[in-house]
Amino acid sequence: MPEIAGKFFDRDADYDQWDRTRPHRHQPATVCFLTMRLNDSIPKSVILRWHQERVEHLRRLGVEVERDWKKGYGQLTVEQQAKFNKHFSRQRETTLDECRGTCELADPRAREEVVKSLEYFHRQRYWLGDYVIMPNHIHCLIAFQTNEIAKTQPGSWMRFSAKKINQLLGRKGALWFPEPFDHLVRNERQLNYLRDYVADNPKKAGLKPGLFTYRRSTGCF
Repeated sequence: MPEIAGKFFDRDADYDQWDRTRPHRHQPATVCFLTMRLNDSIPKSVILRWHQERVEHLRRLGVEVERDWKKGYGQLTVEQQAKFNKHFSRQRETTLDECRGTCELADPRAREEVVKSLEYFHRQRYWLGDYVIMPNHIHCLIAFQTNEIAKTQPGSWMRFSAKKINQLLGRKGALWFPEPFDHLVRNERQLNYLRDYVADNPKKAGLKPGLFTYRRSTGCF
């Protein structure tokens, strides 16, 4: 199988979209910024507060919304959606960098299992670019070969690595929050920003060496 040459998201081309608790988009071989977090990395009380803040934000924009902010989000213009996403994405990333929860990925054995999962189908189902594994979440840049792989592969990583990590650490129960966050990269400027973000994440979180794993790709992106 040839290596995937990651490309940028083209709004004018066909793309697949599926909705869970948030909308997800994908185009084959398009570079994606993907975040997966551990199940206890963000407390439920914080998530409920964010939900209400999203509702209030939409109301300030003149959007009629009651409990389900996602319905109101769909009424925003493309520009308003971009600003909305940027604001609340920054909020999520700042909270993750506080390293809340039990932080199983601080254990190098656990991080190694995540590395094995991420790299297993590299160059076959996807091209794996830069990634960082933090104590309670991971960021990676990746280009999935097909839309179907984009839908199913993160779940496969989580199931495989959770089984191994639970065995290693003698724990039971859910390890990962089941729905990752994904963002299709629009252009080279954004890609460079995200590569720097991945590289700088441990420093921003104040992590010492040995508590994270970072890899910078030497490939097509």
